[in-house]
Amino acid sequence: MENKRTALVETILTAIVAILTLIIVWSLVSGGIPAFIPVVAIAALAVVGFALLRYTVNPDHLRARQSDRTLYLASKTLGYMREGLNEESADAVCRLLLSYSSAIAVSITDTQKVLGFAGIGVESQRPKNPILAKATLATLEDGAIRILTNTADIGLPPEESYIVQGAIIVPLRVRNDNVGTLKFYYHSARKIDETQQAMAEGLGELLSTQLSSAELDAQTELATRMELKALQAQINPHFLFNTINTIASLIRTDPDRARELLREFAVFYRRTLENSEDLIAIGEELSQTTRYFKFELARFGSDRVQLTTYLEKGLEGLMVPAFIIQPLVENAVNHAIRPEGQLHIEVSVVRSGSDVVVSVVDDGIGIKKEEIPFTLLPGYGTGMGIALKNVDDRLKGYFGTASGIKIESEYGVGTSVKLVLQDAR
Repeated sequence: MENKRTALVETILTAIVAILTLIIVWSLVSGGIPAFIPVVAIAALAVVGFALLRYTVNPDHLRARQSDRTLYLASKTLGYMREGLNEESADAVCRLLLSYSSAIAVSITDTQKVLGFAGIGVESQRPKNPILAKATLATLEDGAIRILTNTADIGLPPEESYIVQGAIIVPLRVRNDNVGTLKFYYHSARKIDETQQAMAEGLGELLSTQLSSAELDAQTELATRMELKALQAQINPHFLFNTINTIASLIRTDPDRARELLREFAVFYRRTLENSEDLIAIGEELSQTTRYFKFELARFGSDRVQLTTYLEKGLEGLMVPAFIIQPLVENAVNHAIRPEGQLHIEVSVVRSGSDVVVSVVDDGIGIKKEEIPFTLLPGYGTGMGIALKNVDDRLKGYFGTASGIKIESEYGVGTSVKLVLQDAR
């Protein structure tokens, strides 16, 4: 749309220049301007002016321009507001909004101090300065939008009062709490028309919505993390007892093997309890999975379970949420093993375009077709106590909504569980 508007303006200017050039050339050649030339020129300019006026004030065109501008601002500010209300995000948003208003300065505050500023003439609104204006404090108190048209209400220092003659203060809300303000400063109170008021109010609502969304995402992430830590504290008693019994039985028959497993067991649980941080290298996650499988191998024997792993070169240091592979392998051992024969489990980590795909494939008993839709419901499939739903939620939280678990299975043939890490670097 912007290109069309630019092309129209260029066409109009070209037409005007052509008409004026015709008049000048005619006057130079003939020594005078015929009476019909001014009439033609005025008529042409009137037509062009009418077309320009009709184009620029057309309601549909104005609404389309406003929608384009709003969508652009929403997309730009969203990236900053995801970080929450802080000095870095506030400063970036102020610079962005300044170019879309008639204000000479824009600032954002929290409940105590200025966080971000862009513009000129309002040095008192620099970041980290405390909030002094009574109007700003009042908006934080009652959540009302304030239109200020005199210097006394604006409350700036005397040296800035002659520069700023008008201001709009809009509250920023998260749920029902006023968490900050968005302020526009104007050189003249006459600049504060209905358009500026509507724009300020709309931007305040937009930023408030984005801040609320960011807080909800943070709370969801925190809840998922706390769930993970709680699950870590609930060491699977069946796995614990089975491993201890296996080691105990080996003490007499193969003491060297028993000592080796005991050392691995200590390392395994120490790493389990340590890996409560947000991210770990996928190479370490795979090592922990292999370490876990040693206990299952000792318990069942190599003729019953087998694990192979493949990690594409260059992906060793890719940071991922902890405990996304080991629970899937444990699920396969617990639920896919057949009464007889060997269960093969293959784990691979490879690139797929800009994504990374982690596959855990087994040739076990599989999942019945009617049960597959329920596999990502809370509580289904709990390797190490960590449900598939928890793994899926954490992947989406870290890598985006296009990430997560994809499950394919054929009953009696086997199951493929893929973890898609969107745009993983």
